[in-house]
Amino acid sequence: MGRGGGAVSSVLEELLAVLPSQVVSADDDVRAANAADVTGHLPGGPPAVVVFPETVEQVQTTLRVAHRLRVPVAVRGRGTGLAGGAAAPDAGIVLSTVRLNRIVSIDAVDQLAVVEPGVVTADLDRAAAEHGLRYAPDPASSEWSSIGGNIATNAGGLHCVKYGVTRESVLELEVVLADGSLLRTGHRTVKGVTGLDLVGLFVGSEGTLGVVVGAVVKLQPVPVATETLIAWADSTATAAAAVAAIMSSGGRPSVLELLDQATLQNIDGHSGTALAGQGDSLLLVQTDGWAADREADALLAVLAAAGADARKLSADEAETYVELRRSGRGPRPDLWTIGEDVAVPRSRLVEMIRTIEAIGQRHGLLVASVAHAGDGNLHPALSVAKRPGETAPPEVLRIAADELVRAALAVGGTISGEHGIGALKREWLADELGEPQLDLQRRIKAVFDPLGILSPDSFLAVTEERQLVP
Repeated sequence: MGRGGGAVSSVLEELLAVLPSQVVSADDDVRAANAADVTGHLPGGPPAVVVFPETVEQVQTTLRVAHRLRVPVAVRGRGTGLAGGAAAPDAGIVLSTVRLNRIVSIDAVDQLAVVEPGVVTADLDRAAAEHGLRYAPDPASSEWSSIGGNIATNAGGLHCVKYGVTRESVLELEVVLADGSLLRTGHRTVKGVTGLDLVGLFVGSEGTLGVVVGAVVKLQPVPVATETLIAWADSTATAAAAVAAIMSSGGRPSVLELLDQATLQNIDGHSGTALAGQGDSLLLVQTDGWAADREADALLAVLAAAGADARKLSADEAETYVELRRSGRGPRPDLWTIGEDVAVPRSRLVEMIRTIEAIGQRHGLLVASVAHAGDGNLHPALSVAKRPGETAPPEVLRIAADELVRAALAVGGTISGEHGIGALKREWLADELGEPQLDLQRRIKAVFDPLGILSPDSFLAVTEERQLVP
């Protein structure tokens, strides 16, 4: 339920009494611009106020006010999330971390960086490169997304097949809890097993347990060499079988991506390329390290044996193909689209791709899939043409999405590989975790946030009914 106008005014007055006016905004345009992530999901009205802290102390002050008034708070990075996890609470506070954007230090010997949550992911990678290092997690939104948002969702990216998701690169965290207290957890050492792994608990918690205000993250040496291959296949199933062959060959690629025919057509339409006519599906493969060339040659043979037409790329070609994978696609205003993010065991990848295609055919939908295929993470988009007068997506899209997610669970997969659960995928959460584990997770949240003011519309929210039924 929304809060009354008097309560909204009280929140604003209380914050202005203890914070500099330049970090507090109740401007209509500012509130609207910070109310949701890219999904546009907004469960209620706009927030009462947006706070842009510039110091850790200002984050603490904001949460102390919220805690005392029992006002809900949503933490927002740069709004690139794809699961509705940063949706503003009705008449509550949006706490934006964009001004906490310092790279505090980079240590080339210990190979780590100390950063604030508002640092843009690609900016950290570029700064690390000056020391011969890199930040391995690389979501497609790396030029816009922030480290804090990556930590909140345990973001992935192209290099995860070799270097792991965000959790594998976070060593230490500073977190402001719901009552405004400051917690430091983790360690900067290569090894450390003291106590429970609270860092691992905070990573992927989507703002439900506290506000990350600082992080020590692991850096990797820039590879001495990188080789890039492309391979064309006559179907997505053939491409997926080639992925399985690579992963069972003993090779360890640093990138292994799959793009289907509809995705190639989309890239051609938005980037002026001519990919779709060269094959049904495309694999993009990279190897790196001292033996990158030998490993690439070995994978060329594996791909050929799996029925794919593969070749090495020059450095310039490689840069082009990687960028097309990251940003070559564009929106289709003539279509209603639901994008998904599921992951399955690599041994079930071929089966899952065939199932997704069958779901699309059964419901008369266009299916366009890209995948971090090396780790079984699929991003299928289900689309249908907009009809004159339609103002909302037809129910068939939601039904097909439900079938797709349940199919992933049926083969031992997960409902999200890297985008998080947020509000938009929580309807399937109990199907994967089971009610006892979901209840335990809610009780853990209550330890950190006993009043339940953080991210009230999150994946741990208790809902009265599911959006879809089996």
